Amino acid sequence: MCAKRDMGDVAAASWHQGARGAGRWFPLCRRAAARVSPGGAVVAWGVALAILVCLPGAAAQPAAPARATAAKPSLAAVDHAGLMAAVARHKGKVVILDCWSTSCPPCVKEFPRLVALQDRYGDKVVCMSVSLDFEGLDPVDTLVTPVLRFLQDVQAGGVVNLIATEEADTMYKKLELDSVPAVYVWKADGTLARRFDEGDAKARLGRPFTYDDVEAEVKALLAK
Repeated sequence: MCAKRDMGDVAAASWHQGARGAGRWFPLCRRAAARVSPGGAVVAWGVALAILVCLPGAAAQPAAPARATAAKPSLAAVDHAGLMAAVARHKGKVVILDCWSTSCPPCVKEFPRLVALQDRYGDKVVCMSVSLDFEGLDPVDTLVTPVLRFLQDVQAGGVVNLIATEEADTMYKKLELDSVPAVYVWKADGTLARRFDEGDAKARLGRPFTYDDVEAEVKALLAK
């Protein structure tokens, strides 16, 4: 089981809900044991998904960056239904969704390959990520600063970045996942082409999956 990364003295950002490396995966990160959410109420979030989330004191980005990934990342808060709606909005293109957490070392290690995939295929695909960091212990807004800081570090401005407002255990259940990392690939017609996770890799590949496997799926879909 991957231990949750200590956020230390990182201050919670004042935030809004925003719109919008080769190698083999290490052993997968198991989700933490189910925990009861304190107090019931988590974070109130509205339907507006058009406001950028910015780190306090973040430096201004160039007006016309040479690469899409040079843009400042934004983050949208979604529950499972909102996540599926966000994916559906990009029907007409191949969509790649990376389910990850800052407490999962292999997720963090491989995330730059999602960024590289978006960079390589441009507007032919839509690369998305959803952070499953929220475990019901701390408010979602306390997780926004470290998640955004990581996204800035890997220059993920060209990726559609989301953070789940439902507890990780709830999201795992609704996504039918046992662990992260996991990557979903949807066809342009909106149907699911492949879900890369531990179970799929063990049964179909006989080994952990890599982003080479993900890219091969994407190439095959784009060639049709």
